[in-house]
Amino acid sequence: MTTKTTDSKGRVTLGDRFANRTVIIEVIDETEVRISLARVVPEREMWLHDNRAASTAVRRGLADARNGKFSAGPDLAADAELAERLRD
Repeated sequence: MTTKTTDSKGRVTLGDRFANRTVIIEVIDETEVRISLARVVPEREMWLHDNRAASTAVRRGLADARNGKFSAGPDLAADAELAERLRD
């Protein structure tokens, strides 16, 4: 436990452990607050966090890329041939 004094604006420093980190400040009552380290997920990215199958696929793909395992590129000649057949 550490005792600190707030400045004239009600601020208190938390120390190096909390430097440049996002925190949640929860007011428990008039004499107590709880400070927790947090990581924030942007709203537009929450779908990936919520979708286990998609999240697993992304993690697997990232692991493959780290290990140098890449898929073969597209077969452009076969694609062009299919496009020609569909045009007829």
